[in-house]
Amino acid sequence: MAWIRLDPVTRKRLQRFRQIRRGWWSFLILSAAIVLSVFAPFLAESRALVVSYQGSWHFPTFQFIDGSRFGQEPPQGWSMDSMETEYLRLQREWQAERRLHTRAVAAVQGDAAAIAAADARYPNRGNWVLMPPIPWDPYQSDFWSNEVLYEIQAALDRGDRQRAAWLAHRDRLDELAELIETGRIDAVLADPAKAPTGRLPSLATTGAMPSLAGLGQSPPNAPGAARAHWLGTDSQGRDVASRLLYGFRISIFFALFLVLTGQVIGTFVGSLQGYLGGRFDMLSQRVIEVLIAIPFLYVVIVLAALFQPSFWMLLGILALFQWIAITFFMRTEMYREKTREYCLAARSYGASHLRIVFRHLLPNCLTPLVTFTPFAVVGAIFALTGLDYLGYGLPAPTPSWGELIDQALQVENRSKLWLTLAPFTALTVTLVLVVFIGESVREAFDPKRYARYE
Repeated sequence: MAWIRLDPVTRKRLQRFRQIRRGWWSFLILSAAIVLSVFAPFLAESRALVVSYQGSWHFPTFQFIDGSRFGQEPPQGWSMDSMETEYLRLQREWQAERRLHTRAVAAVQGDAAAIAAADARYPNRGNWVLMPPIPWDPYQSDFWSNEVLYEIQAALDRGDRQRAAWLAHRDRLDELAELIETGRIDAVLADPAKAPTGRLPSLATTGAMPSLAGLGQSPPNAPGAARAHWLGTDSQGRDVASRLLYGFRISIFFALFLVLTGQVIGTFVGSLQGYLGGRFDMLSQRVIEVLIAIPFLYVVIVLAALFQPSFWMLLGILALFQWIAITFFMRTEMYREKTREYCLAARSYGASHLRIVFRHLLPNCLTPLVTFTPFAVVGAIFALTGLDYLGYGLPAPTPSWGELIDQALQVENRSKLWLTLAPFTALTVTLVLVVFIGESVREAFDPKRYARYE
């Protein structure tokens, strides 16, 4: 655009960055991941994206809609007037109606009266729900595998076989639904070898019915498509993929905010130290030495004991120390560059100190800045992950990679490979992308290749 003007040296540097393929593709991949994380409510959320009900469309992503709007029945003892629609359950109910309607129509072989009866029995067959790719928000627990058999058993205990069969169809337990509809479920439950207690949960534990073998297990549950838990669930039954996505958003923006703040302050202070020297340099160095001597982890622990940590609180604490490292490099670069002839020429023309520092000297001192900034991002992500792992980071149940790693390393979860692989893979891939970008930027901005002395 016309209002963005880049000098020839900067254009050459950017062109060189694009030529380094691993850095350029890493930048594109990481940028796409950041953009996707911004739109996380459209990718991982328990609210539907679109609901088509009786010819009208609803968009519940950012609004509360109670279940009575769509005729959803509440759980026993609850009122839907005060409960939000369970969109995943609604989707499964309407899908079950479509399947049963199709089966009923096929069975009557064109009988108009029977088809009309089937249409009346399944009035919601034409409605549909569009869920996000991950139909779970990061705070929602899913105990379906523990609850579904008890819900069906309760219907059987009441003698409501139709309801029991409908629940089995809704949750795609077709083998169990067929047994209930044909009445053979009684014989199966009466067999001690298949159901020692005579109830459905024991039928699942014996393995006599393979389609029920995965039910009745406590979280964490393995990855599977049945409930759209693509990376499984954690110890609380929460979706790992959803928590990874939201955890990435928190981690990357925390790191970017922290590094941006630290690098700006550190560059400003370090540049003035190297350029001005003298008393300002001596006093500021003493302040930096005092700050270096303070262990920031102890500061976080003490404040976490007094106050509940928050995103901005942790950002502020780490920002007190983040800017220090870059000051040493910028100070050294300024000491070296201010003795160059172009700096002396700028002084002879009467340029102000700020103009000399930020217009003439700083563009030629960018090498340490662009070299260490990606590694500062890596350090910031590690810092937040480490604090969350130790329990001094963001409060529960905030989605966090460190909290997932802590769960994975618990003794009882060490056999749950998805809990281990998911956060470690996400952390490794993110850090490798950042490092590749950093290496490429450092090579592209190398002053030995392109420099500007003015």
